[in-house]
Amino acid sequence: MNVADAMTPRSDVVTVEIPGTRDDVLEYLQERSFSSVPVIKQTDDGETFRGIVSRDALINQPDEDQLALLTEEVPTVTADTSIQAVAALMVEERARRIPVVDGRLEGIITVTDVIRAIATGDVDGARNVDELARRDVNCVYAGTPLTVAERELDYAKVPYGVVLGDEGEMCGMLTEVDIIDVARVVEGEAETGENMASDDDDWKWESVKAVGSRYMPTRNVEIPHESVREFMTEDVLTVSKRETARDAAQLMIDAEIEQIPLVSGDDLVGIVRDMDLLEGL
Repeated sequence: MNVADAMTPRSDVVTVEIPGTRDDVLEYLQERSFSSVPVIKQTDDGETFRGIVSRDALINQPDEDQLALLTEEVPTVTADTSIQAVAALMVEERARRIPVVDGRLEGIITVTDVIRAIATGDVDGARNVDELARRDVNCVYAGTPLTVAERELDYAKVPYGVVLGDEGEMCGMLTEVDIIDVARVVEGEAETGENMASDDDDWKWESVKAVGSRYMPTRNVEIPHESVREFMTEDVLTVSKRETARDAAQLMIDAEIEQIPLVSGDDLVGIVRDMDLLEGL
């Protein structure tokens, strides 16, 4: 299976053009729930691909308005690249979306596209999930204030925490999406410390909330102080050591999640993230 078989084709890819402004991108981030937008430029020879503008670039450069200065170079693949090769590139670059370019933009392929290919059997998903799972599981205590749990996820540099109860048992899952859903934007330097705000503060925060993950709120937002158990997902999907990568991929696609705890009986023994399944290819 090649990238061409799994990607979103150019006809369905939303782009922005140089010259342009940050407002052109903010509109798509908020209304279309995108995390980044490809940038193109019209030349005498036709359309050329220039890079992407990501949500993080807009947040980190709040005073920059010119689209050309917000555009980042990113790795690309061609349509005839194998799914295995693009999976390796995603893992190496820690990239969840890769433009498909051959002189011009031909489409976009995402981690979800690759996971879907594993789930449907279009690429090999027969490896035992126990071989792919990570043993370093990030956990948080159910009684921890959500403000502290947010910092813990940020320091661990992972988007999840398996929630443990009073007896050390797994009782839920907390993700950065859960935190962002209940956080609210706060204005004013006196309340939040160093202010990174500009006139489009509300745009920025609503754009972050719309896409859910990839950005942890640390400034200009207020997070509830109640305990993690008030915000976690209690019904946690799990996989056992006997199941395959395809089984895990099917669960991820059906439930729209990025990680699944690995259990042995009632014991938590690992975590399977979508990137782990890509490494299996």
